[in-house]
Amino acid sequence: MKRTAVLVAVLALVGVMTWSVWPSGPEVSGLHQRITVVDGPADDQRVELDTTFFAPPGGGKAPAVLVAHGFGGSKLSVREEAVRLAEAGYAVLTWSARGFGRSTGEIALNSADYEVKDVKQLIDWLAKRPEVRLDASGDPRVGITGGSYGGSIALMTAAHDPRVDAIVPQITWSDLADALFPDATGKGPENGVFKRMWAGIFFGRGGGGAPQGLEALNRQPEALTAEQARCGRFLPAICEVYQEVAKTGRATPEAVALLSRSSPVAVAGRIKAPTLLIQGQRDSLFPLEHADANARAIAATGTPVSLAWFDGGHDGGNGEVDWLHEQTTAWFARHLKGEPASVSAFTVTRDGGRDPGTRQRIRMHPEAAAYPGLSGTDVTTVTLGGPEQNIVNPPGGSPASISTVPGVSGLLGGQGNVSVSLDMPGQSAAFESPPLTAPLQLTGSATAKIRVYGSGEVTLFAKLFDVSDSLQPPVLPAGLVSPLRVTVPDGAESVEVDVKLPVVDHRFAVGHRLRLVVATTDMGFATPAEPASYRIGLASPALAVPTVATLAAPVTGIAWWVWAMPLAAIVVAAVLLATGRRRTATPSTATPSTAMPSAAAPDEPVAPLEISGLTKAYRNGELAVDGLSFRVEQGEVLGLLGPNGAGKTTTMRMMLGLIRPDDGQIRIFGETVTPGAPVLSRLGAFVEGPGFLPHLSGRDNLHLYWAATGRPAADARFDEALAIAGLGKALDRAVRTYSQGMRQRLAIAQAMLGMPDLLVLDEPTNGLDPPQIREMREVLKRYARDGRTVIVSSHLLAEVEQTCTHVVVMHRGKLVSTGTVSALLGSATATNGQGDGQGNGHGNGQGSRLEDVFLDLIGDKA
Repeated sequence: MKRTAVLVAVLALVGVMTWSVWPSGPEVSGLHQRITVVDGPADDQRVELDTTFFAPPGGGKAPAVLVAHGFGGSKLSVREEAVRLAEAGYAVLTWSARGFGRSTGEIALNSADYEVKDVKQLIDWLAKRPEVRLDASGDPRVGITGGSYGGSIALMTAAHDPRVDAIVPQITWSDLADALFPDATGKGPENGVFKRMWAGIFFGRGGGGAPQGLEALNRQPEALTAEQARCGRFLPAICEVYQEVAKTGRATPEAVALLSRSSPVAVAGRIKAPTLLIQGQRDSLFPLEHADANARAIAATGTPVSLAWFDGGHDGGNGEVDWLHEQTTAWFARHLKGEPASVSAFTVTRDGGRDPGTRQRIRMHPEAAAYPGLSGTDVTTVTLGGPEQNIVNPPGGSPASISTVPGVSGLLGGQGNVSVSLDMPGQSAAFESPPLTAPLQLTGSATAKIRVYGSGEVTLFAKLFDVSDSLQPPVLPAGLVSPLRVTVPDGAESVEVDVKLPVVDHRFAVGHRLRLVVATTDMGFATPAEPASYRIGLASPALAVPTVATLAAPVTGIAWWVWAMPLAAIVVAAVLLATGRRRTATPSTATPSTAMPSAAAPDEPVAPLEISGLTKAYRNGELAVDGLSFRVEQGEVLGLLGPNGAGKTTTMRMMLGLIRPDDGQIRIFGETVTPGAPVLSRLGAFVEGPGFLPHLSGRDNLHLYWAATGRPAADARFDEALAIAGLGKALDRAVRTYSQGMRQRLAIAQAMLGMPDLLVLDEPTNGLDPPQIREMREVLKRYARDGRTVIVSSHLLAEVEQTCTHVVVMHRGKLVSTGTVSALLGSATATNGQGDGQGNGHGNGQGSRLEDVFLDLIGDKA
């Protein structure tokens, strides 16, 4: 529990970094200047804004773009994006908003009386610059872009200044009151549930120029007055309102009025500037419905609006930096330069699987000619079932269920638009559909009708899971939940409630089931402290699932043999089929890695890994792992091979204690593996892709990971791990700027922190170029030579042949062959004779290779 508390505390401090601070790019020349503006309701406050102006490198006159930073950031946070826009031919201005960075003034949450007036005067300044193009009326051609807090100022300024010609707001809010007090019944923030954790982080960042990220944990805090400690750089009125709602957990009328004044939705109908709204699919702070509300309000006046739902948001994700930049520059090219650039009315990022050769994640961007709204173009009705169920709200609302903890999904390795969720026993009711007979693509907000039995006011949290029959836990798309507060009328036994579930884009596969869960608690929200019990049932079995036909094209699966073999192996397979030549390899038994492990003698060293009769079945009874047995000795580099579905990942997950076997046993250094077993501290692992907080540096990600383990910093051996990563100065750059290969190397360094005795790596060479692969090969060999053991799962069989001393081949959950690489190749060569009499063994001209042996071992059993 202590380690968990430490982790949550650390993440609470760094979580707001995600998307609120964009990574800085390389040093470029720019004009740094402090611009004095006058604002306030009576125009009696003078504020100095710290700005940087980037002229277009080609000279001449160009349209201007203002790039606004996120909450807690400054002009430095958006430097990289500013430089890229300048290189694209724009005159770019960045600035630190009042109350942030080196600018003076206090934070007013993008109020029309404060921040909006400031930006209007920045536009006045741009109009006087010789590099800025003016239109026929003498006004500057100007656009605004920014994320989160910066996205809001783009919308607010466009509503109050008709000179703004185009805007690209990203991951921002429509109604700040609704964002912090959401209610899935549609009754508004006055009836909403307080988003306590996000609100604490959001208002906690009001220190403006305070240290950010892990730096804030290591720096001696500056002496503050009592008022500064309480309110930071916020306007006193905002501070007072927050202090009140933080105590009560309820939105007061004063709070709703104040937050509404900083909400674009109230003035979006005035916006005439063409608007591209970019919103993150993984965003529990400002979810997709905020972009929808802004879009509807702006489009109502006939203003052109496009929307893009991308892979990212305040809860993490890669962020698709390059694609977002392409969309932004295309929008400005069309509406500021008049060029024939095209941006679709509606675009959604979807997971397209992995590249067959590089195994890098593929993102697809299906488009629609019109935005359909959150109800989709069609609705599919799914029937839910389940009895009425009794649930309780625990005293103090603790322990609480978990949907999303701000900023954590990237650290946990969340992929695509999915997240990990945990519901406490006795605190939730579940209703489930039969297995789907056809795939179902949910795009929008599903709706359900429930009945709540109890008395008085009831706070609940509704969420929709994707449940499969595999060993994987249920998936909560995007980690999102719909809070709702209902009141059972006096004298009534129950009340019927229409629930709008979170807005997501998620594909439910054939055979999967939809599970509606209604819980009494959620870690991210304020819940009643008084214990209570309720009964929850379905008022209707119908779950309405919106779909968008133009976006619903299914993702085609990739046959295992496409990714399992490099191109050369596929060619060899074709030759084998054409010539009819077949071989049978005999498993080797005269090596340390034997098929059937036996108990070690008293004086025999304990094996780093020993697997005996390991079995794991899917829910439908099909065996994922079937009686698997093998042993790995100290100093070995073992390659775990097999096609897709062979059971490799399931085996690795059982090795790590993430799932329990149905039968058999796994021993690491003689100790049985169970979830949380102490011996797992001797194991380092990198399985199923790297996951990092995208806006922390590589170095900070490693330090944060190690801090979460609770072990002394001296035990981490950071210098050795960082030397292995070989990232140089990039270690101090934000991870979202890394290439796939750089992320891969950072993930391997993370697995090697503490120099564990047993290292388990899944596809460690993905995304690495040939020199880096060669270097990684030597790293793994050297790691094992120092007395440690390495297990590698890989589809690059030629690389396994050069790296590994031993191999285990699996197919359909069973052991096919095990032994040394040399023995396996030797047995195959012996089986096939001496070649063609000219020194050639097999068709590759160099004797049998591991690809050939693998094809023969698996091909006869496919």
